[in-house]
Amino acid sequence: MTKEQRRQWTADRIRDLDGRVFVVTGANGGLGLATVRALVRRGGHVILAVRDVEKGRRAAMDATAGRRPGGVRPEVRRLDLADPDSVRAFADGVRADHDRLDVLVNNAGVMAVPRSLTPYGHESQFACNHLGHFALTGLLLDLLAAGHDPRVITVSSVNHRKAGLGLDFDDLADERRYSPMGAYNRSKFANAVFGRELHRRLTEAGSPVRSLLAHPGYTATGLQMKSSSAAQRLLLGRVGNALLAQAPERGALPQLYAATEPGLAGGLFIGPSGKGELRGAPTEVELAPAAADPATGRRLWELSEEATGVRYAFPAPV
Repeated sequence: MTKEQRRQWTADRIRDLDGRVFVVTGANGGLGLATVRALVRRGGHVILAVRDVEKGRRAAMDATAGRRPGGVRPEVRRLDLADPDSVRAFADGVRADHDRLDVLVNNAGVMAVPRSLTPYGHESQFACNHLGHFALTGLLLDLLAAGHDPRVITVSSVNHRKAGLGLDFDDLADERRYSPMGAYNRSKFANAVFGRELHRRLTEAGSPVRSLLAHPGYTATGLQMKSSSAAQRLLLGRVGNALLAQAPERGALPQLYAATEPGLAGGLFIGPSGKGELRGAPTEVELAPAAADPATGRRLWELSEEATGVRYAFPAPV
């Protein structure tokens, strides 16, 4: 596809998805719900992975309104990414009912919340945004390998470039100092590192699964209103969302493009084409150089395996 065609790309250009199975995390609102709506509209069978099942059911009903006649009704399954037991239970449930999975969209996230630790001692933003998705991907990898044109889409942020030197591997729980937005930026940096390292390992294993990254630019999702800082809630939430941010339907385009556009190579990072990558149609963008560093990728992978207890078994092509 040419650059001009990408500039004109919208969800209306998604191909027929009949028979394809998707998992979307954080699917009950914002980017996740916009993604589900678009996939269901094109005939996809979507599993909504949500922490609040009742909200998930309402989101599924919302998405069903745009379903094709005879299309598959969305599924709703509980998933708390900060809880390793919940991640395993979700993966077991999907495996019990499905013999393959075509696309996993690692979309869920929390942003700039006060410091807290999970029962396993992990900082909550790092646990939800990165560790939970790392574990989920590993536990579903065999189903993905059996899928058609299988992909893992990990949603990062333009803020991954604001993580400074990246991750402090000696203080991933932020015990020495904590900044809500700084922790968010580092968790999005971890997403970027994971997506690239996963691509490297899948390629080396000859797996049919491809790993791609996406980011939504500046999108009015409600995350900004959950910041622990009143100033950030005002500037990023009320003012920014009203004046600068794009709607979730536009912000979801990069991850939809990465998930559905035929012929995309693994390892790509898709973001908005506009100034500062804040808004616009999907296009290929660049990772921060530090996020593409192989040594950083290996270190984060090893620590993530240790923290989650999930070790990937890279299957041969099916």
